[in-house]
Amino acid sequence: MPSVPHPGSDLALYVHWPYCARICPYCDFNVVRDRGRGEEQASLVAAILADMEAQAALTGPRRLASIFFGGGTPSLMAPAAVAAVIDRAHALFPPRAPIEITLEANPTDAEAARFAALAGAGVNRLSMGVQALDDAALAFLGRNHSADEARRAVAVAARAFPRLSIDLIYARPDQTVAGWAAELAGAIDLGFEHVSPYQLTIEPVTAFGRGVARGAWTPPDEDCSAALYETTQTVLEAAGFDAYEVSNHARGEAARSAHNLHVWRGGDYLGLGPGAHGRLTLDGARTATVAHKGIGAYIAGVAAGAPWSERDSQSLRDAAEEKVLLGLRTVEGVALTDLAVLGRTGTAGPLAGLIADGFLAVEAGRVRATGAGRPVLDGVLRALLV
Repeated sequence: MPSVPHPGSDLALYVHWPYCARICPYCDFNVVRDRGRGEEQASLVAAILADMEAQAALTGPRRLASIFFGGGTPSLMAPAAVAAVIDRAHALFPPRAPIEITLEANPTDAEAARFAALAGAGVNRLSMGVQALDDAALAFLGRNHSADEARRAVAVAARAFPRLSIDLIYARPDQTVAGWAAELAGAIDLGFEHVSPYQLTIEPVTAFGRGVARGAWTPPDEDCSAALYETTQTVLEAAGFDAYEVSNHARGEAARSAHNLHVWRGGDYLGLGPGAHGRLTLDGARTATVAHKGIGAYIAGVAAGAPWSERDSQSLRDAAEEKVLLGLRTVEGVALTDLAVLGRTGTAGPLAGLIADGFLAVEAGRVRATGAGRPVLDGVLRALLV
């Protein structure tokens, strides 16, 4: 196994833009409808910039590792606002070299018309929420674009950005293995370098969760979901995509998300915007931060010098457990030393049992999930850590 880069003292930025043109029925993120909120949005941009300045004063001199604009729908941000955030980040945390700057987008024709301006603002990687290439599935998922719009948007994005990723959702009601394989093949033909296929998750607080609870529809059973997962791996691997994380596939190492890898490796990152989570080393301790969730509360909190609703110093054990939870999702796995902090060794206890059963493997001082372990990783982690 090749050596794994250490994130060191560099830090990344996550910027949460909470506005969406429509709230998807499966979404449990911190989002609001984007209607008549121009003045509020201008205040939010100013608060994000001020928050970044304040957190820079806490962290001291650091180097910028990456920037990720998530949400919500950050492709609804004014390109000038995106540029302002990028420029301020570079001024506060001068990077060692050019960095990855990702922005999430929806593939409507209206948003695709903004891609060139967003690229001009400094974004060099677009993550597009295609979700499906079937109009009936898109309607079920509450998306406001068609399959043809998605194809056009991918083509426009490919001309504007050097790097392109798309998201897809599977395990939809009545979805078949053959239909999903054909949909994946059609998506691959669009020419992106990175894809994040997610199994549809039913959260109780969402419209989908309420619909399932009252019997309006039924998700696929475990066997069907497992077959769809295996089809995902087989089709993407045959097309040259490596599953470098459970839900992320890339055509070669250069196409992997530098921002996500920084987070999964346990690097520091600032969380900016309403409800954004961060992880910072402050006063020698790994510190978990959560910004105020409400837009008004966040803006007021920043103005008062208190942008966080939560700030918790993690113990060595908590920090190690979080690193294991994230790291075992990747092909890199985690260092045996991280597991040792949790009292897990390869010679006894649950780690030894999971290795013997073929769910985990040890190589060059690191533990990783095997092909058998990745589909049941939640259970593997419970057995390992609880």
